[in-house]
Formats: sequence, C-alpha cells, structure tokens
Amino acid sequence: MNQFLNYNEMKIIYIIDTLASKGGAERIITNKMDYMASFWGYEISIITCYQNSNTPNAYILSEKINQIYLDIPFYSQYKYKYPYRLYVKNNINKRLIKRLSETISELDPDIIIGVGYFNADIICKIKCRAKKIIEVHEPRPFTLADPGLKRSLLSKVYMKIYRQRYFRSVEKEADVVVTLTKGDAQEWKKAKRIATIPNFTVMRSNDSYNENHKRIIAVGRLEWVKGYDRLLKIWELVSQKHKDWILDIFGSGSLEETLNLNIKALKLKNIKIHQFKSNIEDEYSNCSILLSTSYYEGFSLALIEAMQFGIPCIAFDCPFGPRDVIDDEKNGFVIKDGDIINFAKRLDMLIENPQLRKEFSNAAKLKVKQYDINIVMQKWKELFEKTICL
Repeated sequence: MNQFLNYNEMKIIYIIDTLASKGGAERIITNKMDYMASFWGYEISIITCYQNSNTPNAYILSEKINQIYLDIPFYSQYKYKYPYRLYVKNNINKRLIKRLSETISELDPDIIIGVGYFNADIICKIKCRAKKIIEVHEPRPFTLADPGLKRSLLSKVYMKIYRQRYFRSVEKEADVVVTLTKGDAQEWKKAKRIATIPNFTVMRSNDSYNENHKRIIAVGRLEWVKGYDRLLKIWELVSQKHKDWILDIFGSGSLEETLNLNIKALKLKNIKIHQFKSNIEDEYSNCSILLSTSYYEGFSLALIEAMQFGIPCIAFDCPFGPRDVIDDEKNGFVIKDGDIINFAKRLDMLIENPQLRKEFSNAAKLKVKQYDINIVMQKWKELFEKTICL
C-alpha cells in the first residue's frame, strides 16, 4: 500500500445495512460520497447489505456512485424465538460474509468504510488488502445496547457477550475508528487509531433570522432515542403560559401513534406531528427556536442545520453531541440531561426575549461555519491519505 502514488485514483467502498432509511447517517453518507466522486474524482461504491434493488433510497444518490444490493434477508430471523433465532442469524451472517468477501474481492478497494455499528466486527475480519475504517454514528455506551427495548433473559445474555466480542474485534482489527465527538473518542481509547470528524451541513440560507415567528420545531425520527416523551412534558409546562406559540415535530417512526395518543391524553394544545420532509429547509426558515430532547446523540444534524439558519437551539446535555455544537448561553442553551423544569424555564426565557433570540441567532451563524462541508471533507481527505500509508 505504501506504493500507492495517485490519491486521485483512490477506490473506496462504504458498507451499510440500507440507504432506504430516512436517518441522519444515511443523509450524511450520501452527501459524502457525492462530494468525493464529484470533487476528488474518487471511485466510490456503496454496498447496501439488506436492501434490494426494488427498494428506493431515502436520499438521491449521484449517478457517479456504484450501488451494490446484496439483498441479505437479515430481518427474517425475527420470525423465530431464541435460541433458534441465533441459528438463523448465524446462517444469515455466513451468507453475508460470503457475499461481502466476493464483492470486495471483485472491486478491490483501497479503503473500506463500515458505517455505524452495522456488522463492524464482520467487516473488520474480511480478508483483503483494503484499509478498514469504522465510522461511528452513535455513542459507544449505547451501541448495540438497545435502551428502552425489552429483552428476554437469554437475549440479554447473548447481547452482553456479543457486545464484548464486537468491541474487542473492532478495537483489534479496524485500522481507524472515526467518532463524531471528542466525548465518544474517549470511549474508544483501546482502538488502534482514533480520529474525530464531525458531521457537516450542506444547507445554505440567505434569509435573515426572523425572531418574530412564534413557532418552535423539533426534527428527528419518532423513536425512543429522540426523547419525545420528555419534549411533551416540557411543552405541557410551557404551552400553558404561551398559548400563542406552536410546536411542530417533523419525523417518521414507530412511536407516531403513541405520541399522538399521549398528546391527547395530556390535552396539549398547539402541537402537531408532521411526516418527515426532505425539504426541511422550509421549516427552518419559518421558526424561531429548535428543541432537542434526545437521550443520546451521535452528532445532531438537526442542531447544525438549524444553526445554519440562525435558529437558537435548546438541548439536553446528553451523550455526546449537543455540547460540542451549542455554546451554552452564547448561541443556545445546554440543559442538564433530564432536567425538564430547567429546560422549560430556558424555553420560557427565549420565548419572552426576542432580543436574546436575535443575539443567539447571530452567534449561531458564526459557530456553524466550522461545520461547512469543505472544511469537514478536507479532514476526511487527510485521513484517507494517512491511512493508505499505514
């Protein structure tokens, strides 16, 4: 590999479960690949292991990107109960390893990037000349932990053992582990090499911030991790006092029905759940505040996107993303994790003080410049070139 001379001819493969999900990781990966192919001339492929060619991607993929569908029936294992499910899972993994190995051998890449926790241990063990980078998209303490999910005793025991082996394998085999935050990087201190590269925003706003919009938004998947149960409690406290303000939630997920039922049960006013929108820019342009109540974040794209539009943000200080983005009391508020009362008080403060919202807005626009795509992608380019020479 040290004889690799022309970085402009670099061949990179991304490996992910699917590009059909409307998540932050899928969106950022799509943008990265397009950038590498368009500006650097890299030969980029992405292997979507559990997706078939009849399932559309959530985001538009450039024609310059080669997408390979393995169509492995991963979710078929959930038809069965433990311990037979483990047998089925093992057979699925064998099929995955075989298909991955054949595809990688045929493409002969210089670098393989495993996205998120998806089978990173399997990716690391595949024999090939490529350097292997594991790109982490959620904090290590929550990786494969499935918080909020009820498991049987056998399932808990299996997952505990599997997590231990998974982390040991990645730490031992991956050439580089890339985290989104410095906090998560500390969790991976046993890995061979660690790099921290944040996400970026590709959104552009020429509009000046309008602090007079009496509208608040929250953006993210309708899943436990996003903490919408906490958001409803906060809105219950705030909406009684500020009846002329509205809260709009944008996202799709398994908790939509539950959240709507809870909104009715709590008799909340001026709050509505909307389906995920690909043109979320329109919503950022027409609100005054963004709220993030997640239990954990890999790195919140919603925060930097909102700040690109000069929107003041309030977020819980969850592991690990918000504090890296928001400078408390300068461009937004970072609240002690789980402190519903203080979160509501800070929201009251922003609602009642348009001048403070304007000051936070100006500071947010300055802070978010460091997350420009050109700055962040240059860090990736430097990492690739260093990794090739390992």
